[in-house]
Amino acid sequence: MSFKIVLAGNPNVGKSTVFNELTGLKQHTGNWSGKTVALAHGSFKENGNIFDVYDLPGTYSVISDSPEEKIARDYICFEDNDLTVIVADATCIERNLNLALQIMEMSNKVLLCINLADEAKRSGVVIDTALLEKELGIPVVLICAKKRRDIKELKLKIASLCRENREYEPYLVKYPLEIETAASVIGESLCSLNISRKAQRFIALKLLDNFELGSSLVGALSPDDKQKTYILTTLQDMKTILEEKNIFPVNIRDMIVESIIASAVSIGRKCTSTTSSSLHSKTVKIDKILTSKLLGIPITLLFFAIILWITIVGANYPSQLLSKAFALLKPRLESILEFMNFSDFWSGLLIDGIYGTSAWITAVMLPPMAIFFPLFTLLEDLGVLPRIAFNLDRCFKCANTSGKQSLTMCMGLGCNAVGVTGCRIISSPSERLAAILTNTFMPCNGRFGMLTTLSAIFIGGMFSGSMSSVVSSVFILLLIVIGVIVTLLITKLLTITILKGNDVSFAMELPPYRRPQVCKILTRSLLDRTLHILARALSVAAPAGAIIWLLSNIVIGDVTVISYLTGGLDSFARLMGMDGVILLAFLLALPANEIVLPIMLMCYMSAGNTPDIPEINVLKEILLNKNWTILTAINVMLFSLLHFPCATTLKTIKAETGSYSWTAVAFLLPTIVGIIVCMTTTLIYNIIT
Repeated sequence: MSFKIVLAGNPNVGKSTVFNELTGLKQHTGNWSGKTVALAHGSFKENGNIFDVYDLPGTYSVISDSPEEKIARDYICFEDNDLTVIVADATCIERNLNLALQIMEMSNKVLLCINLADEAKRSGVVIDTALLEKELGIPVVLICAKKRRDIKELKLKIASLCRENREYEPYLVKYPLEIETAASVIGESLCSLNISRKAQRFIALKLLDNFELGSSLVGALSPDDKQKTYILTTLQDMKTILEEKNIFPVNIRDMIVESIIASAVSIGRKCTSTTSSSLHSKTVKIDKILTSKLLGIPITLLFFAIILWITIVGANYPSQLLSKAFALLKPRLESILEFMNFSDFWSGLLIDGIYGTSAWITAVMLPPMAIFFPLFTLLEDLGVLPRIAFNLDRCFKCANTSGKQSLTMCMGLGCNAVGVTGCRIISSPSERLAAILTNTFMPCNGRFGMLTTLSAIFIGGMFSGSMSSVVSSVFILLLIVIGVIVTLLITKLLTITILKGNDVSFAMELPPYRRPQVCKILTRSLLDRTLHILARALSVAAPAGAIIWLLSNIVIGDVTVISYLTGGLDSFARLMGMDGVILLAFLLALPANEIVLPIMLMCYMSAGNTPDIPEINVLKEILLNKNWTILTAINVMLFSLLHFPCATTLKTIKAETGSYSWTAVAFLLPTIVGIIVCMTTTLIYNIIT
């Protein structure tokens, strides 16, 4: 037999870890709110039965109508599930019971899985699971998802409950009599719909609590017009009665929420006890420093500065080794093609175009990514990343947007397409769209290669010794700060003009500090991120290299096609403090930001050949010979930060917004900002000099 299992729970409770351990899938486990924003699926076998497991988005409540909460609510309420497993955090059971009680109002087939038992023990939290089972009226299991023994116990418990096919009688929150009476009458009006009594009560409460949410729930059941009219008429009658008793709609929401919280607190306190723990006191002390108004932002910047410095310094040596290896391989490949009687045209296309570009991308990009991503993932695993987002939350409130946007920006540091997808965690449509349109202002990993290289050459190059790498790292950090500032300014502009909407409250949870799992960090960062992004870059770098080589070697009237193109762009590019080659490189690198610098070098070469990956001093000489100045380098880095998204991100924006118009805005908005900024810096530079 096969059974359908649903996993639900708050963010940061280890729900995705439970899902991974149950199904064997290696889904990424994040430490930030709402990291899971789509329905993940897997399965496992136990006692000859198949259990299909669906991992719902992490959510704190099913009361509002944000995308992740809507997915979770509708799946639990309307799908034919054999069991809903609510994953809770053992260290803060009271807060987690808030969601559990709401889910128990929707379904009788519920199992409470309390995870992070090891952290609860270290924090001095003791849970009486037998008493908790009695209070809630549902089965409860206490586990540590990282232990196979506990996962085996959970599988057996799930299998046993599904085979029993027993419906428990979960604890129901007792609301004030007036609300209970109104919900009962409205529930009766839903009897003609094909839903359970439990679902009737839940939808009735939601209609009273949030009319738009309740209407969407009723609409999902597709009643005919007559049924819908009867339901809405009954609802209005009940609201009128409540208003006559001075229970207005705003008070209904408060009364419902207060009743749920009061029940969660009462049960939680009755079933848990806390002993003194040095770990808890240390966590509080550290949080007072990391999240303080005075030190929070500087410490955040310090974390990023250290990561960037380690990345820049650590990437030099392996990058040189890869460069030498590819340089040694090049003549051997040329010999093979010569032996196979390839013409000079095909040899140049394959070696100087495709191989040269691919070798450049690998040598320049792979070492920084292999260092940056594990360090960034380490912050995530330690629990530091949510503190960084918490510190940025105050700034985003000033920009009239949700603090959740800071989380999507952190995702954008790895890949803007991922950051755009992550915007689903923002419930307000206007704020979500603003976050999508501005995510590209965060420098993705594809841009870090060129930023670190140019910063080391022109900024760090003004200093000697260890100061060179320090100054270079600080400058890249400054670029990230500029990206954040521009994001805030553009977001503010959007939210007070074309995307004006209502502010949405935001609950951000600070998970406990956790011991990093080194093996998982390396696997996740190197395989899931580094190699994935490198493969994507190479998939577009190879054909792009071939196209650039052709443009550089096809001659029309003694002038190459590439010269015609760069000449046509040169006048406008000069206004931005750059040249036509640089501007053309950005345009041709639309498929992937990673190939901007190698395209520049191919264009600068008279024959259009990709140069062997030079050491930094040789690269500096090449650029200086092409009349690069400190202004050119700064403007190239600024335009790299503030220009149109790559093709992958644009495709993702189209998928998320469903609109070609907003996708066009996402292309034009950062490009216009980048042009204005570069023209401004050029004007200021010319005035000063």
